[in-house]
Amino acid sequence: MCRAQARPRNPPFNLMDKKSLSFLFVGLLIGVFGATVTLAVMAGSGYGSGSSQTKVLKLAHSLDQAHPVHLAMVHMAEKVAENSGGALQVQIFPNGQLGTETETVAQVQRGALALVKTSAASMEALVPEMGVFSVPYLFRDEEHYWNVLNGPVGEEFLQMGVSQGLHGLTYYDAGARSFYASKKPIQTPADLRGMKVRVMQSDGAISGLAATGASPTPVPWGDLYTALQQGMVDAAENNVPSYFTSRHYEVAPYFSLDEHMRIPDILLISEVVWNNLTPEEKQWLTDAADTSLQFQRELWAEQTEANLKELENLGVKIYHPDQKPFAAAVQDYQNSLRQTRLGKYIEAIEEVQ
Repeated sequence: MCRAQARPRNPPFNLMDKKSLSFLFVGLLIGVFGATVTLAVMAGSGYGSGSSQTKVLKLAHSLDQAHPVHLAMVHMAEKVAENSGGALQVQIFPNGQLGTETETVAQVQRGALALVKTSAASMEALVPEMGVFSVPYLFRDEEHYWNVLNGPVGEEFLQMGVSQGLHGLTYYDAGARSFYASKKPIQTPADLRGMKVRVMQSDGAISGLAATGASPTPVPWGDLYTALQQGMVDAAENNVPSYFTSRHYEVAPYFSLDEHMRIPDILLISEVVWNNLTPEEKQWLTDAADTSLQFQRELWAEQTEANLKELENLGVKIYHPDQKPFAAAVQDYQNSLRQTRLGKYIEAIEEVQ
């Protein structure tokens, strides 16, 4: 049997050992600092809590949980989890839980929040070109509208916010915007003259409505029911599902389907967060967003039809005014925009078949 080799004695502690320990200590500090910075970046980039194998992206919006757009985002979250096997998840905060649209967009810009759903009209302050969506009667019909959004022009608009820290993922259908009033129906442009009509805080929407002779009055969405009820405004304008789910029909029972604007909703991700996703994670999210759009469009059409029937049953007076006089009333305004930065986009949209 071989005898075990004797273990050498430890050498005396010397200067080289001190240097080695110093380098080791510095290395540990660098490692701890790096890990802390990584966690801080993740915490400030809209990531939620999850296991070490799960990355959670926070998504905020201001809509009710019964709204088709919210349901589409729930569908997207389910697809993200499915595509990633649970490695990537989307956590949704509806009803303005994390702030107004303006506040949550700002959070996404700086990376404090991962995702936000907003209206293209709300983006005008950051991307003035988005004002083209607020030009009345620019889209010939629904088919023309989606041919634009699904084509090169739509893709260009999705990425216009990148310089502002906002990466566009997909559009959601926000339908056609129509007028509803508290005291009388709106069937011709003459009916709008002198009426205080609630409008979004959008230069394009305000100017477009003013061209009809109405008095545009910006009011926060959450305050609109009370504003209509108390006579602070005489009318408002929005799509059918939003009119129904907000119960605005209770205080404004005259709905006129003039369909003067088609302004899409946009799902945005923070450029900070986007750049920290792996190519595989980006693909999971992109595929899920595309799938949710198709889901939402079908749901939107079904709910719009169902809501119109329910509104009739509730006693709401629904009108189908001739759109031509309304379009003629804003033609001079539309032509004036052709000399501005919106001009080339108006032409590009008109050229789409």
